[in-house]
Order: sequence, then structure tokens, then C-alpha cells
Amino acid sequence: MNMMNEPLLCGVAQTALDRAQPLLRPGNTNCGGCGMSNLLQMMRRAMADRQVQLIIPACCGAVAAGLFPQSTYGVPTLLTTFACAPAAASGAASVAQLNGEDTRVICLAGDGGTYDIGFASLSAAAERNEDVLYICYDNEIYGNTGGQRSSATPHGAVTTNTPHGKPEQKKDIVAIMAAHRIPYAASVSLAHADDTLRKLRHALDLKGFRFLHVLSPCPTGWKSEPALGIELVRLAVRSGLFPVLEVFDGKRYAINIEPDFSDEALDMYLSLQRRFQKSGLSAADLRPDIERHWQNLRALSGRIVPARRQI
Repeated sequence: MNMMNEPLLCGVAQTALDRAQPLLRPGNTNCGGCGMSNLLQMMRRAMADRQVQLIIPACCGAVAAGLFPQSTYGVPTLLTTFACAPAAASGAASVAQLNGEDTRVICLAGDGGTYDIGFASLSAAAERNEDVLYICYDNEIYGNTGGQRSSATPHGAVTTNTPHGKPEQKKDIVAIMAAHRIPYAASVSLAHADDTLRKLRHALDLKGFRFLHVLSPCPTGWKSEPALGIELVRLAVRSGLFPVLEVFDGKRYAINIEPDFSDEALDMYLSLQRRFQKSGLSAADLRPDIERHWQNLRALSGRIVPARRQI
């Protein structure tokens, strides 16, 4: 099985429609294999010539920006404290509206600033339906402060403060955001570039509060090889561990990629990350919860019969 042959965006490196300047410039401090770096490159393509502002709370993305007055980001960027990024983004969006500017305000945050510390202001901005695109790059830990557990950390994963594996299940953030009845919420697989770009463009074009949840490999925290990040995402999707879906107005669910629920893929996903070794998790341990979750998703989407597989 060749897991190193990863064509960049389906073999197309750049087109005339892409943003001329990088969104993430050379010289940034991101680790090799960082999922956020891949996401930012896809965001560059999706943004094209749109006028964009980034709001980033404390996270790896904030460290990547570098020291003032230099910045590795190619658009105006505001760094905030952990808890207030959605509030700051709400203000930036309101100013753009008052000035008659067609500026797309994007809040880019990790799981710590989304699931936990920043959730109050995130929920408030979603409830007000602020004109903000919120993107959570979920590496399932507090990656910038040493690798502590967050409520996005999956069951069985070893972190610095769960040395024997986290006993709790991961929070279902897409369902929580859909419950706010926002115009658009979706999960994003970096291993499926076409679907990722479609969702980024769709979310950029919409008005109101939009939420994208991106599974973001972290070789440092996941204890995995940097070159295998995209393959790990593909295995998570294929096994059913990471559903790829959209929710419109909190009501209509659409499953975008149909998994084959392979136990082989699930066991490989676990074995390629040393963070699961101590807890000894296997596909058999996770399969019942995955099946229950998918039964609920099928009921919500109205799709009882599986769709055509797109792995």
C-alpha cells in the first residue's frame, strides 16, 4: 500500500484563478505535516481574489504568524486571546458592513479555542447569526501548550494530562453548531480536495454565521509520521470514524462521502499513531459507537440506503 503518493489538489498545483499571494507565507513556524498548513493552502485557492480578514485566537495558528511587524499571513490578521476570537470577528464583520465593504471575515481557531475556552463567545456569535465564517482546525489536543487533552480529544488518546488514555468520548461539535440553526455547518476532509474546496467556496459566498470543522493531523501530538497526515484523514473517513457531511439551517443533513466502515482502515488509523498504543484500542472497541452515530446520521439525513462510495 503506497501512502506517500499524494497528488497536490488532484494534481493541479496552481491556476490563474488562485490568489496571487500565499495565504501562509514561507518562514512560518508550523511543524512538518501540519494539517493547518494544508488547510491554509486550500483556503488560498478557495479565496481567489476575495477581500479577506483573519481573526485567530491563541493557538498554533497564532504562533505561525511570527513576531510584529513581520507576519507569515498574506492577509490582514488580528490575533486575540483564547476566549474572544468570535467576538472580535463579529466586530470586524460589523465594521465591514458599516463601511459597505465586501470583506469576508474568517475566524481560524484550534479545538481548544473552539470546543472549550472560546465556546461561550462562539455560541453567542452563532446565536446572533453574525456574518462570520468560523473554521476549526481540529488537531484534537492543546497543541501549542504541550499537548494537553481537550474535549475534542478522542477516547483512548494519550495526552500529557491523560497519560493512560482519555476516558471520555469526543464532543460532537458539528451537531452542537447545527443546533444553533446557523445557515451552514459542515465537516471537512483534507484528503478529499474537491469536497474541501467546494465547501470553502460555498461558505465564503454565504452570509450569516458559517461553521467548518476540519480534522487536522498533528504529527507532534498524534505521534505519527508527518508524511502520513493526509492518509490518516482518509482512513478516518473510510472507517466511518470521521463523518463528512453538511447541515443547512440546522435542519437538512447531507452525507457527502460514504464510508465502507472498514475495520482494517480503522485498525491502521490507530496503529499509525503512538497516542493510542498505551490504551490498546482496537477497531472492535470503537465500532459500536461508530455504528450508533451513523444510525443517527442516516435518520437525520433521511438516507437509509448508503450512497455511492467515494474513497
